[in-house]
Amino acid sequence: MEKNENTKAPKKEVKDEVPFLTWLAKNMVAAIVAVLLLVLGANMLLKLGTRHGKEITVPDFTNMTVKEAKKAAGHAGVRIDVVDSVYVRRMARGVVYRQNPSPGSNVKNGRRILLTINSVTPKKVQMPNLVGLSMRQAKAELLSRGINLGKLIYVNDIATNNVLRQLYKGRDIKPGTMIESGSDINLEVGLNTEDNRTYVPDFKGMKYMRAVDAVHDNSLNVAKLIFDSDIKTYGDTLDAVVYKQAPSASRAPIVMGSDVTLYLSKDPKTKE
Repeated sequence: MEKNENTKAPKKEVKDEVPFLTWLAKNMVAAIVAVLLLVLGANMLLKLGTRHGKEITVPDFTNMTVKEAKKAAGHAGVRIDVVDSVYVRRMARGVVYRQNPSPGSNVKNGRRILLTINSVTPKKVQMPNLVGLSMRQAKAELLSRGINLGKLIYVNDIATNNVLRQLYKGRDIKPGTMIESGSDINLEVGLNTEDNRTYVPDFKGMKYMRAVDAVHDNSLNVAKLIFDSDIKTYGDTLDAVVYKQAPSASRAPIVMGSDVTLYLSKDPKTKE
C-alpha cells in the first residue's frame, strides 16, 4: 500500500503546475494584445487628428460674402481670415475679391486662407518699387497691396522676367505714389533670346480671375476676354468660367508675352 501511494504523489505536483503555466501564458498574450491595440489606437488617432498624407483643394471664394466664404471653408476643412480690402467700383460691396492661396491649390487640413474683400469706399495704397524683382515677385507684391498686374511688356534684356519698368496709365510710376487699390500696373520685363519660351496651359474650367492669374503665371498676356450674353454684371464676370481659349493648350513652346484670348460663360456646360 505504501508503494502505491508513493508512486501517485508526483502526478499531483504536475497537475498543480499546469494551471499556473496556463494562467501565465494567457496573461502574457493579453498584455501583448493590449500593447498592440494601444499602439494601433494611437496611430489611428494621430492620423485622424492630422489627416496624415491628405491634402485639400482650396475652394474658389471669389464673389462670396464673408458669411458664405466661412460656410464654404468649413465644408472644405480650411479657415478664412479677411486681411485686406480693395475698392472695385463695378463689384458688390463686402464680397471676396482675391484669396491666397489661390483657388485650386493643395493645402493641409485647417490651412488659413487669406481674403481680400471689396470695400465700401475707395482705398489708396502706396505704389511699391518693383524694378529689379522677378515677374512673380512683382506680381505677389502688387497683389499683397490690392493692385492688379495689367500687361507684361517684354523687351530684350540679359535676364528673362526681370522687371525693368513699372507703368501706370502708360507712364512710369514712382515708388511711394498713392494710387487707388484695384488699379492696373503694366510691367516692362526682360526677355533673353536664349530663354524666351513658355507653354500654353489648359485654362478651361477656371473662373475669370483665376484664369487671368494663370495666364500671367505662364508669362503670357490676355489679348481679349470674350463674355457670353449671359454675363450682365461684374458679379457675373467674376463667376464666369472659361469654356474656350485661343490658342488651345499645347506642349509646343511659344514666345513669352504671346497673347491668349479667353471665352467665358456662366454655364460652360452648354458650350460643350
